[in-house]
Amino acid sequence: MTEATEVEKKVQVPSGLYRHCLGCKALMLTHELDENLWVCSRCGHHHRLSAAQRLDLLFDGDWSRHDEDVTSGDPLEFTDTQAYPQRLDRYRKKTGHQAAYLAGAGQIGGFPAQAGSFDFGFMGGSMGSAVGELICRQIERATEANEALVIISASGGARMQEGILSLMQMARISGLLHRYRSQASFPFISILTDPTTGGVAASFAMLGDFIIAEPKALIGFAGPRVIEQTIRQKLPEGFQRSEFLLEHGLIDRVVPRDLLPGLVAELIERTRPVQA
Repeated sequence: MTEATEVEKKVQVPSGLYRHCLGCKALMLTHELDENLWVCSRCGHHHRLSAAQRLDLLFDGDWSRHDEDVTSGDPLEFTDTQAYPQRLDRYRKKTGHQAAYLAGAGQIGGFPAQAGSFDFGFMGGSMGSAVGELICRQIERATEANEALVIISASGGARMQEGILSLMQMARISGLLHRYRSQASFPFISILTDPTTGGVAASFAMLGDFIIAEPKALIGFAGPRVIEQTIRQKLPEGFQRSEFLLEHGLIDRVVPRDLLPGLVAELIERTRPVQA
């Protein structure tokens, strides 16, 4: 064994020990980033979380999952670079979920609540018929039980592989939210994370009684690059980021990740029905 080989062997770093911050590019210990809720301690960049991580953070403690057997079909027999069923199978194995949305029930601030989260790691959090069905069932449960409703968005929009069937979920969900808001005593709290775009941003994500966003989240219908190419103009700095939307009155608050659970609990407590 040569001296160079011996040195290389000694300094070999275990895989996954470090991560580069996607904001400032700083090299960070993975366990430190995880302990800080995947927020960079240097620049404050909020890295993306899985749906399960978000619900673990939001609920007080243990929570239950609902409708885990709901899956998308392939009514259009869609194929691009890969057949749609094969693509779905790949992401199911990758995430451990059947769809790009995880529906949960538990307590937030001591109050029973229905909360769900998109998983951007599952086909970019795109909304197909399965995601629409999961959200609709969750809204119905919240309406019937008169519980608070929280939806965490992280999505590229409607799923093209399902065509009009994915687009119709916008109307289905919006209609059920209207019924929830007219019948339930608790608020619908919409949390926007990076990214919230396309048909999700153009429908129910913006229908919350309270609309809260994480810092510097990309929020909008079309992306800034597409808009610039269309209008042939340079967009303002920070355009479509959560701070820009707050400044222009489109959302209510921009809140760091560690403060989100406390704020959601406070909103539920302050808007709960007064006991007779």
